[in-house]
Amino acid sequence: MTLNTNIKFLRKQKNLTQEIMASTIGISRSKLAGYESSVNPPLDTLVKLSDALGVSLDILLREDLTSYSEYKLRELLETDQFLRGRKLRILATTVDEQGRELIEVVSQRAKASYLAGFADPEYISELPRFALPFLPTDKKHRVFQVDGDSMLPIPDGAWIVCEYVDDWLAVKDGERYVIVTEQDGVTFKLAYNRIQSDQKLLLCSANPIYPPFEVEIDQVREIWRYRLAMS
Repeated sequence: MTLNTNIKFLRKQKNLTQEIMASTIGISRSKLAGYESSVNPPLDTLVKLSDALGVSLDILLREDLTSYSEYKLRELLETDQFLRGRKLRILATTVDEQGRELIEVVSQRAKASYLAGFADPEYISELPRFALPFLPTDKKHRVFQVDGDSMLPIPDGAWIVCEYVDDWLAVKDGERYVIVTEQDGVTFKLAYNRIQSDQKLLLCSANPIYPPFEVEIDQVREIWRYRLAMS
């Protein structure tokens, strides 16, 4: 089966032993050996394998990667990592004296300079910041101020707490996201994932007077998933 051979093939491409690979995704070596032979992994394990091997589920299941040339395989893996939003940069962040991550605040006024400074640790360190103890500590959060009435009932001027999205293929249709793009800067919209089919995101407003629009994925710089709003 293509899936089984792909798992084994990609593991070897990464120069990983079965023991190391199994440890990475939290399973036994014998289970991994079965997945590389003829056993189909459960969905949760399949997702972990996809992440560890650096390819999407669609590619892992549908493509026979052993038939690819070295150039085509390298091109495929690099493209897939780009679509996921990885290998782009290291997220700039701030921490307190105990090394715990803080939540930076991006106001309406700061949005104008955020596109130029989002990857600059010095710029990020100059933003107002605070901590919310009830948020998950294994996720990175940032606060953005809503600008305009396109996402009613969340009003103009409201503060929204958002969670950093490191895998862009995980963007879920119809959910609210802050999208940072080269063309539009910081935008708060309902997103629809067209990355794998068209390498685009469709962005829609909750307020119907504003028309939807598409953004090319190569214009996207950051994606943050909406968690909650504060007046």
